[in-house]
Amino acid sequence: MPNKRHQHAEVNTGHRAVIELLLTEEIPSLGKQGEIVRVRPGYARNYLLPYGLATVATTVNKRRVEKHRAAQDQVRADRRKTIQDLANSVSKYSVTLEANATPEGHLYGSILANDISKALKAASYPVEPDHVKLDGPLKELGMYTVKLHFAPEIETEVKVWVVPSAAAASAAKS
Repeated sequence: MPNKRHQHAEVNTGHRAVIELLLTEEIPSLGKQGEIVRVRPGYARNYLLPYGLATVATTVNKRRVEKHRAAQDQVRADRRKTIQDLANSVSKYSVTLEANATPEGHLYGSILANDISKALKAASYPVEPDHVKLDGPLKELGMYTVKLHFAPEIETEVKVWVVPSAAAASAAKS
């Protein structure tokens, strides 16, 4: 009587038998989660199946994996569209930041990615500091074009105006 606990679809490929399994976890030396792999029966029986790293590649399991993969692809596509919409809308916006500066236009401090992120968040754009790519801190008054990097292929730019603070501007006029 066969062992019901380990019913395998053994395939005889010449001189060695192999089993088709569906990986439930990523195994670096074997494959990624959801892939169908062919392994020796002993490897399947003694390691992959008992530790829950794989399951028998039945048609039902294959269909489940395909449905799950399709759902994950849809989630990724929706997220990508949301990020692309954010990039398109933020590229039409310009940020104005006030800073204390000398009469020559040099800032007493500097404008960093965190400052730009806070200004964009205040304008309802969910831009994190790590999305802002500055070559270095902004240390002078003026207009800058700052790159925003949201995802591997989603980048945009935003205009950043660094202007003297109102208190400093009124003190300079007096």
